[in-house]
Amino acid sequence: MQLRDLVVIKTNGRREDFDRDKLERSIRTALQKRPIDPERIDQMISGIVRRLESMGETDIPSKQIGEIVMETLARIDTVAYVRFASVYKNFQAADDFDKFVSELSPDNMQPPK
Repeated sequence: MQLRDLVVIKTNGRREDFDRDKLERSIRTALQKRPIDPERIDQMISGIVRRLESMGETDIPSKQIGEIVMETLARIDTVAYVRFASVYKNFQAADDFDKFVSELSPDNMQPPK
């Protein structure tokens, strides 16, 4: 059950209604063929949505949503995290991957600061 209607503010300033299905598709794409239980994925998506709804704001920048997804994926699966980041950060060359992966902390797989 959604507590409030969320609006996503895109980087170009355009506004659109939050679409849970779009969020779910992007996360499931990043986790495709990864050894993550489908129930765990559902819990993760629900947790992200609850976090967005509890922020106290109805207008949420897409960048903030992307950061929350990356933070969550980093804790669950490094490969999915890098996959999502490659689209989110618009990697253009192999060097972009190399730089990003080299910034990952091997101890806790947290996103780079």
